[in-house]
Amino acid sequence: MNVGFIGLGHMGAGMAANLLRAGHEVTVYNRSPSRARPLVEQGARAAARVGDACRVDAVITMLADDAAVEEVVFGDDGVIGVLREGAIHVSMSTISVALSERLATAHADAGQRFVAAPVFGRPEAAAAAKLFIVAAGAPDDVEAERVEPAGLPDGRNAGKRGGRPHGHRHATPGPAGTA
Repeated sequence: MNVGFIGLGHMGAGMAANLLRAGHEVTVYNRSPSRARPLVEQGARAAARVGDACRVDAVITMLADDAAVEEVVFGDDGVIGVLREGAIHVSMSTISVALSERLATAHADAGQRFVAAPVFGRPEAAAAAKLFIVAAGAPDDVEAERVEPAGLPDGRNAGKRGGRPHGHRHATPGPAGTA
């Protein structure tokens, strides 16, 4: 699968590396380009701008907070404006309920798919593909054929919830199927 990954901090770098090891074509973007170098050395393509990482089947964002997600998604050359119709955005950041609902609506209006999939764990767990993940979105979007090829479960446990994502600031992690 052709995947864009935006946000190569302590968590995102390990998650993107796991996608590469799984054989995906990965385009990476980080506002500090030096963070992409190790992944490029592993086979990723570096994107010069956010939009360059969004010309894919699925884009994953792993960003610090609401402001960072809003800038990347709604900014000039952002995810909403570039991601093709029918493609999916998987937000793995911990964000507010209000922003999660705004993202779901904006993606639906653009004909795109959206899954809120926050992760629980430390950078070591991200690098070892042992994160806990809780995924919420339309049932078809959360299903394996759409999200798992994009690396969603990156970790050992993924709880999946159908239905509209209503934010995930206070989600409780648990073993697969119990979140």
